[in-house]
Amino acid sequence: MPSITQFSEFDIRIGRIVEVEDLEGARKPIYRLKVDLGELGIKNIAAGIKDFYTKEQLMGKSIAVIANLDPKSVAGFVSEGMILAADDGTNVCLLTPEKELPPGSKVR
Repeated sequence: MPSITQFSEFDIRIGRIVEVEDLEGARKPIYRLKVDLGELGIKNIAAGIKDFYTKEQLMGKSIAVIANLDPKSVAGFVSEGMILAADDGTNVCLLTPEKELPPGSKVR
């Protein structure tokens, strides 16, 4: 089981989606997101949520992001983080703050 110390190594921040595009050439439906993380800047993130959200639903949305993962190449696109979502096997729901917070706010 991971320890609280291991969990605390993740830098989880609130980000605001500022751009959404289709990621061409991926094996499954994926979006290319640009996410504003405040003082950490704009990060490029690949997200497999295309079957659950339209581009219009995502634009401007505040979401939880793991901001300090190693970059990973997805269909030739370098993803610099991971959005957090819940999945019950049928639906996917992005984790969003209950109140409006500025981009870059830390999740504790």
